[in-house]
Amino acid sequence: MNVVSEPIVRKKLSDEVFSRLKLMIETGELKAGDDMPSERELMERYGVGRPAIREAMQALAGKGLVEISQGERAKVLRITAESIFRQVDLPAKLMLSGSSDSLEHLKSARIFFERGMVREAAAKVSPAQIAELRALLEKQKQSLGDADAFIDADMEFHHAIARISGNPIFAAVSGAMLGWLKSYHTEMLIWTGREDFTLAEHAEIIRAIERGDADIAEQAMVKHLERSRALYALKSQK
Repeated sequence: MNVVSEPIVRKKLSDEVFSRLKLMIETGELKAGDDMPSERELMERYGVGRPAIREAMQALAGKGLVEISQGERAKVLRITAESIFRQVDLPAKLMLSGSSDSLEHLKSARIFFERGMVREAAAKVSPAQIAELRALLEKQKQSLGDADAFIDADMEFHHAIARISGNPIFAAVSGAMLGWLKSYHTEMLIWTGREDFTLAEHAEIIRAIERGDADIAEQAMVKHLERSRALYALKSQK
């Protein structure tokens, strides 16, 4: 259809308010941490009713642009890589729960991602970061017998490796993928003796990173993740 002859669609008032408020955020007129104008002020400014303002505010909150607190003005949020991934957290988990193929794809994506992260870590790690990895390994050892704490420490270890890159987007990707996988982690207590394998493999990864040997670090990470990928399964497969 020719654009000139397309029907003119009348926008909802709340959509127009949303567009104008979003533009104020995009142009920097409203900055991270700023209070949004009050409902009354916006009603007077745009000549619309309270429902249109509230719908627009809810839409902004749904996009992760503002935070709405009971009894307080909405506040402009600082956009970070983490906040962006939080917006897709629920849809991602729903996608994964509906398909074993999607979960397998996530496992493969994680291995691809983490082999790059461990190479970055081997090139950039500092003594303080090595100390952090060793502390997380010790924390995991102390969690033996507590499946949830053991898994949490495992996740922290892998997230810490991604943070060594110094790239907040890498760190956010790591946190998101680990969080999605955690929903499908098989109960560790049924894997009698497997915890020791995990601890030994984590120690091997730390040694390779500390030596700055990216090739050995990558090999150790791939071996570790390929062995442990069976620990993640949809509930119907457990």
